[in-house]
Amino acid sequence: MPKVFIINDSGHDYSEAKKYGTLVFLTKGKVASYATTQHYRVFSEKMKDASPDDYILVTSLASMNCIAGWIIGTLGFPLNLLLYKEDKYVVRRIMPRLLEPSYFTTDKENEDESREGDIDS
Repeated sequence: MPKVFIINDSGHDYSEAKKYGTLVFLTKGKVASYATTQHYRVFSEKMKDASPDDYILVTSLASMNCIAGWIIGTLGFPLNLLLYKEDKYVVRRIMPRLLEPSYFTTDKENEDESREGDIDS
């Protein structure tokens, strides 16, 4: 079963993300904003058994999301993101091929039909 790596367990209800896989919390509560080396050490240990089907649930500090994404990328796996939008999770996938726009995909099942004006598409 895929895993959903959640950057920080900050008390939100992540139960809806369980339909994408087993929830794995990388940190909990208050974190040190500038402790990027420590975040890398903790994340790399908890993500060492990551697979191409795993997700990163985007939450918490941008730097922490970058570190988790970088770990997935160095493994050569697609970057599968879970983004919270309008009371549901949407999936965004980026395949590990640099600067080739044809490899950027979305989960059509979760894609919002009214994307006009949506800069996040």
